[in-house]
Amino acid sequence: ANLEHRFWEVQEISAGRWFELDFEQFILDLEDEFQRKSETARATDEILAMLVYVKVPGERDTDDRIEELRELCKTAGVHLVETVVQSRPHLHPKFGVGPGKFEDMLQRALQLGVQLLVFGQDLLPRQLKTVTEASGLEVIDRTQLILDIFAKHANTKAGKLQVELAQYRYLLPRLAQKSTDLSRLTGGIGAQGPGETKLEVHKRRAYERIGRLEKKLAEISSQRSVRRERRKVNEVPVVSIVGYTNAGKSTLLNTLTHSDVRAEDRLFATLDPTSRRLRFPDEREIILTDTVGFLRDLPGDLVNAFKATLEEMEDAQLLLHVVDVSKDDFEERIRSVDTILEDIGLAGKPRLLVFNKIDLLPPERAANLAANYGAFAVQARDAESTRDLVAHVRRTVYRPVEARAPEEPAPEATGPVEPILKSASSGVGG
Repeated sequence: ANLEHRFWEVQEISAGRWFELDFEQFILDLEDEFQRKSETARATDEILAMLVYVKVPGERDTDDRIEELRELCKTAGVHLVETVVQSRPHLHPKFGVGPGKFEDMLQRALQLGVQLLVFGQDLLPRQLKTVTEASGLEVIDRTQLILDIFAKHANTKAGKLQVELAQYRYLLPRLAQKSTDLSRLTGGIGAQGPGETKLEVHKRRAYERIGRLEKKLAEISSQRSVRRERRKVNEVPVVSIVGYTNAGKSTLLNTLTHSDVRAEDRLFATLDPTSRRLRFPDEREIILTDTVGFLRDLPGDLVNAFKATLEEMEDAQLLLHVVDVSKDDFEERIRSVDTILEDIGLAGKPRLLVFNKIDLLPPERAANLAANYGAFAVQARDAESTRDLVAHVRRTVYRPVEARAPEEPAPEATGPVEPILKSASSGVGG
């Protein structure tokens, strides 16, 4: 049995007549190895996959990036059985990894029964085609993995439209390179017009579908704009929660508003914007909005597709930037969120840093980090730890209003956050 998972074995035989082989035992060992692999494959309903990552010069957070990719695979229902990492000046123009590494990788994939290759970087269409044809396996890159996760988690009409639009935009340049993608986009009898090739028909229909999706999302954006105008008329301030995916945004929303918005310990558990009322002890209130989590190097097509969702933040008087401070790369995650906010034109919005999951750090370190960054240290599941944050949010949001009406008293939010009488969902969030 090949318990060491060797690719080959070299044996030296001095003479043919001295070669001894117990053929019956050889067959039994071979059958045992096949049986073990079969049992392993049946032990899970997940897809067996190999993660392939190319480390380029100057990259310092490789381990964090690989760990994030593992989390993405887990969220997508992909079971990683092997991780292959190679340091190169840049991705190989044909295989991503070097040709020699690619051959070793395929042999290992055959041994482990791998069905899927997941590349940690985005592949060019020609690279995707070459790797798919050479390996005979299904191949996806980082963007496709994220798109598949979004497609799985999108529950509302708007969310599904946004994901579908991003998928079309991603797959369109790859139509000529990967024929299997054609079935994802369109089909039907009588689609081919005079003088058109099958590829041209698929591209034309894809463009038509993209146009329809953009029109539907524009309608949804218009409806949300009307709802935001109503909020302005009612003079209810809006505060949006932003942050890296799985930082605890939805958990914080639930704790502050006594809601039950879906919150799970996995990436992209929330895709659709969800709004709830937060009422202070002095009967003032705000609309607290949870948004889709961000990710480093978030694909541009996803950012563009989710602009209808991110518009919820445009009318916010304040952004609460929630950070999982227990992560070693939390500073890099802060920078990633800042970059995306700048890309969507919200860099000028007032922001409060909220360091979450302080219970996973020594108390002294958590306090020092919060002091150094001017952040509020909280444990999102513990309402008591959010008292100072809530009081500061109230002062920040209502100070301009009270400055215009000095005759009205402005009592401090020193008591616990009162439960709302009724949660009100805004936009498409459930």
